[in-house]
Amino acid sequence: MHLIPRTMATQHPDNARVPEWAGGEVIAGEAEVEEAYLSYSMGIQEVMWDAEGKDVDTHVVRKLLTRYAWFFREHELGRDLLLTYRLPNPWLEGADRKVLSEVLESIPLSADVASAFYGRDSTPIFEVILPFTRSSRELMEIRLYYERAIAARGDLELLEGRRARDLVGDFRPRSIELIPLLEDFGSLVGAAGILEEYYSAVRPPHARVFLARSDPAMGHGMLAAVLAVKVALSRLYKLFDRHDLPVFPILGVGSLPFRGGLRPSSYARVLDEYRGVHTFTLQSAFRYDFPRWEVEGAISAINSSRPAPPELLEDWEEAALVSIAARCERAYLERVRPLARAVNRVADMLPKRRARKPHAGAFAYARSSGELELPRAIAFTGALYSMGIPPELLGISCLSSLREEDVDLLGGAYRHMREDLSWAAAHYDSEALGLAAETLGLDAELPRLVREDLEYLEGTLGIGAGPRDAESRRHSLLVRLFALSLGKERDEEARGYLLEAARERGSLG
Repeated sequence: MHLIPRTMATQHPDNARVPEWAGGEVIAGEAEVEEAYLSYSMGIQEVMWDAEGKDVDTHVVRKLLTRYAWFFREHELGRDLLLTYRLPNPWLEGADRKVLSEVLESIPLSADVASAFYGRDSTPIFEVILPFTRSSRELMEIRLYYERAIAARGDLELLEGRRARDLVGDFRPRSIELIPLLEDFGSLVGAAGILEEYYSAVRPPHARVFLARSDPAMGHGMLAAVLAVKVALSRLYKLFDRHDLPVFPILGVGSLPFRGGLRPSSYARVLDEYRGVHTFTLQSAFRYDFPRWEVEGAISAINSSRPAPPELLEDWEEAALVSIAARCERAYLERVRPLARAVNRVADMLPKRRARKPHAGAFAYARSSGELELPRAIAFTGALYSMGIPPELLGISCLSSLREEDVDLLGGAYRHMREDLSWAAAHYDSEALGLAAETLGLDAELPRLVREDLEYLEGTLGIGAGPRDAESRRHSLLVRLFALSLGKERDEEARGYLLEAARERGSLG
């Protein structure tokens, strides 16, 4: 069995700071090739090469092996380190459907390049990630497309006695493994039903399943997202145990608690929270918004740690957590709806860190948040922090309606909830929110709803809302200055304060 990584670098654009080697505010093109090498050199074991919602360089393997030959002779791609494509989903990205083919076509070419480099058969890419996986049929179609339309091409007869492989060589690997990425609440809690048919039919040596933590939080609230992941992990381990198949879950986590809370200083808590997860994503903010020594120390510690045994829930516990999540989702959405217009306004002011495709229009990058028109999760989170109202707090008073046994069950399932809420609460600022309400015209109902959440946070959980240390006090000052500048229509000045606040909290969003 090849390496099963503990750490995966991704291209999620949540970094407030831009590394010097990027050559500009946006990391794109050749800089992303250098970034992949630098991620490996920091100790990260896997790089996700992203073709979803952005242009992708399909010659990345050739460029890595050519430019950094000394490094990759010591660390073989496909054995010691992994490079894994995230595909565009052809059912959702109509304009980019043939990018799927382009990306898959590059896999045999990468194998040829790597084999020539290492002087023996080498397969640097053999797994791909399918975002927004909704059914086993989708996984099977892409696998069969690769096997029949790409890998089997070598068998094509050209002239009498001559086949395509005689002209261009064999197409390897003959098959690829699909990593389903489950990105919304329904897909997470329904993971076992979605995947059982595929894994029953294919029977790979092991399974890697990617669970999102960020998009479900934006669509359903932080509490619902955490509980959905816990239910998904329990159901997946039960499914693969029935099929006697090892499973190695991947969890997509960002730096702020709303998107997962994985920072160099919090890795031990996150590993303890998500027991049963084998691979954790280290997004751009994790790598660039903290001191290099701290980042590399955390990477080394995660790599050397042993995955904690999964938490297997009883069926009734899974059902109860889904019910709690649904109740909390309703309270969260009740607060997000009156914020949506303001969130979109502030999100547009956040700097762009990747050359990604627009969220709307003919070449839109398909994301959905129910009936609400919202930006991507990173910008959504960053906008709310910039307005003084961390999204982790929205709807938290839903817990006041729970029965005592449900509260106990929640406490056991989300063991570090208090720490996550406490960190977020330190970045709440009532003055900034008041200024934002005046400038951006927030719904008059919102203050009452926020007050309910703060009363529960402080009165029941005993967590004070407001700055409590030097970092959160500086953040508070900066978001107030942002709101004041915005109110005076000094947009460039406002953007400066917004970015400085993001640097203080260690992530754009």
